[in-house]
Amino acid sequence: MKLVLSLVMLALAAGAALPFYYIVVNTFKTPEQSAISPLALPSPFTLQNYKNVVNSVPLLQSFGNSAYVTVLGVLATVLFGSMAAYAINMRRTKANRVLRLVLITALAIPFQVTVVPLYEMMVKSGLVNSLSGLVVVYMAGAVFCFFIIDGYMSTIPKELVEAAKIDGAGVVQIYARIMMPLSMPVLATVAIFQTIGIWNDFLVANTFLSSSSKYTIVLQVYSSVGEFTTNWPSFMTLTTISLVPMVVFFLIIQRKIIGGLAAGAVKG
Repeated sequence: MKLVLSLVMLALAAGAALPFYYIVVNTFKTPEQSAISPLALPSPFTLQNYKNVVNSVPLLQSFGNSAYVTVLGVLATVLFGSMAAYAINMRRTKANRVLRLVLITALAIPFQVTVVPLYEMMVKSGLVNSLSGLVVVYMAGAVFCFFIIDGYMSTIPKELVEAAKIDGAGVVQIYARIMMPLSMPVLATVAIFQTIGIWNDFLVANTFLSSSSKYTIVLQVYSSVGEFTTNWPSFMTLTTISLVPMVVFFLIIQRKIIGGLAAGAVKG
């Protein structure tokens, strides 16, 4: 039975890895080789696609744009989400229960439904085609952060808060010195998911950015697709380069993801 399960898991892993292999291996081929034998190993091996991408695409600028919106977006969503969860858990009034229900219900509304009114609001605010405006849109992710953090904070013993109040701690001190440190596992998990989501986002960036100088790395990948023809090896090379930061990031923090999810499960 274990052998069968192992074979099934290996087959699933191979199926999941095949698209990634297909993309990476074709970055070391000429367009002709890629068209004739896309799954074969490169022969001869060439780095010309990487040289072409480095010389023709403003990679540093695009990576900088992606890093800017990702860092600020993650900080804002985690901060506002945790503050909302803290405020609602501190005072469990009827109004706060209604507010919690409204916020959770908002998660069920698809982003595509709100694109048109949101775009009109952004135009009136002068935030269209702006990296800072893009960060403002990403702040909507605070609702997701609230949903995850709220469940975790609700399990923190209220005796700790009461003891801090008796010792003279204020609302801000309780939030910063008690609730935040105790919620660090789930905060880290939420921050990781937000980082991956914002960095890889295409829909929001493509909707609100129009200047090529403000393109994120994902938009640079999309812009490399021609209207009539596409140099697929160069396209896949740029795709591979854009994936490298997130692959490295995931390898570094994968244990924190598992640890955060396990901590949330135990708390729940």
